Amino acid sequence: MHGEYKVPGGKLVVVDLDIDAGRLANVQVSGDFFLHPDAVLATINAALEGLPADATEGRLATVVRDALAPGSTLYGITPEGVAVAVRRALEAWLPEAGA
Repeated sequence: MHGEYKVPGGKLVVVDLDIDAGRLANVQVSGDFFLHPDAVLATINAALEGLPADATEGRLATVVRDALAPGSTLYGITPEGVAVAVRRALEAWLPEAGA
């Protein structure tokens, strides 16, 4: 599944993922943003992996935010923007996700 979101005043965040037994799997976040340090991307992907597919945007954003180590910087995206992209990817699987 594939979802995209252009963060207002920021950059494009793209999420590709699968669903396995009702949970997020093979989560890959990408886009035209920058992260510091570079390892933050792997941290975000790992934080989302295994979450319930019906997790709310708020829950997804909290998980991403909580996974970030002190000193991590997101340039052009936010945890909320990542959450929106995840929910958009899930719309085909969970139609009420877009409601």
